[in-house]
Amino acid sequence: MPKMKTHRGAAKRFKYTKNGKVKRYKAYKSHLLSSKTRKRKRNLRKAALVHATDMRRVKILLPYAK
Repeated sequence: MPKMKTHRGAAKRFKYTKNGKVKRYKAYKSHLLSSKTRKRKRNLRKAALVHATDMRRVKILLPYAK
């Protein structure tokens, strides 16, 4: 069986935490920022965790991540 390849796009977007959860960054922070409130933009800076229902998909994309 050949080695599985890591999905490079996913590898740049997701990082595993020490407890095995997956950290992600939030969308909607790239353009059209003048119409968004200061509070909304500040909250978009913070990282979030991948929801439990999407964890299986991320694990398939990142087979060797710990």
